[in-house]
Amino acid sequence: MFQGETAITVDDKGRLAIPTAYREQVAGECANRLVVTYNPFESGCLWLFPYAEWEQVRDQVNALPKVKTAHRDMQMKLVGAAAVVEPDGAARILLPASQRSAAGIEKKAVLLGMGNKFELWSEQAHLAKIRQSIGEDEITNEMADLRL
Repeated sequence: MFQGETAITVDDKGRLAIPTAYREQVAGECANRLVVTYNPFESGCLWLFPYAEWEQVRDQVNALPKVKTAHRDMQMKLVGAAAVVEPDGAARILLPASQRSAAGIEKKAVLLGMGNKFELWSEQAHLAKIRQSIGEDEITNEMADLRL
């Protein structure tokens, strides 16, 4: 399980170093294979899945009926854009330029451990999102049952 927030620097070639705290986990549980793709729900964010987790997500998304535009859009953003990345000797992964550009990820980014995957946010998008509070009218029944 991935959790935590880490400020990340993306180098001029589009590489980011996997934080030390996650390196063993990525090597062991993911066999050093991650999949980078778009977050279809939030702009300014990419998703990074361990390969085995990705296969399950990919199969579920591909099983959606293709007659609905929203399904095709999700398939395009998740499956069509998916790129397998493997850390180099310095534990860096290369993010596809098209994905970095579309998400607005430049030099500074934020990596969030979100349980079964990572989210990689542009610094600006993360800051804007984190500053938004959840309004009372947005609280779902499931959220109301939480004991926070």
